[in-house]
Amino acid sequence: MLSAQADRVMALGEWEERWQEDRTGWRQPQVHKMLENNIEKVLAGRSQVKFFFPLCGKALDMKWLADMGHSIVGVEISEKAIKQFFEENNLSYSEEMVPALPGAKLYKSSARNISLYQCDLYNFSSAIEGQFGGIWDRGSLVAINPRDREKYVALITSLMDKDCRYLLDTLLYNPELYKGPPFFVPDEHVQNLFGKSCDIELLHSIDALTDRQKAWGLDFFIENLHLITPKTN
Repeated sequence: MLSAQADRVMALGEWEERWQEDRTGWRQPQVHKMLENNIEKVLAGRSQVKFFFPLCGKALDMKWLADMGHSIVGVEISEKAIKQFFEENNLSYSEEMVPALPGAKLYKSSARNISLYQCDLYNFSSAIEGQFGGIWDRGSLVAINPRDREKYVALITSLMDKDCRYLLDTLLYNPELYKGPPFFVPDEHVQNLFGKSCDIELLHSIDALTDRQKAWGLDFFIENLHLITPKTN
């Protein structure tokens, strides 16, 4: 089943174009229910957790967590998405270049607990912001090109602190009927990608089929939520 999408490639410019043209049907106008319902499992009693948001867009989830006292670091290619996040949430921000990341810009909320990097995700590393105690991957693994998954997992696991709790949202559907993105990521593939270095728990599986997916030609669409934590040995 994975082979159906193996050669599908989205260039960074195509994602920027989608933002420019407001073709962002994946966006949610509220905090994601799966994050809201499982936040205690992610926090595990911790306060002031440093969260990483890969391919963050302008997710409201970032402000929600920041308002709880956590700090947020996001990476996004679209400058428009980042600026809209701050403007739509009435957050003042500063803008600066990042010497360690040529061509990248850093947008920081004046309160200093939200830092969004405009750059290619694969240029980011723990050398920039250290490691993280929490990661919320709502639409990142399912958005990257399937051939880049090993590279993606290497990056994400390198960003995980020893007590990191990583919430991963994946999608199941028939990839013969829709080429993506978002891409099909079955549970066994999650196991193959992360299982060597991490423990994986399936928290929820919900029927997420809407008219949007039916218009893609799909007759089922399942959203799975995984909690991934570094193995202790």
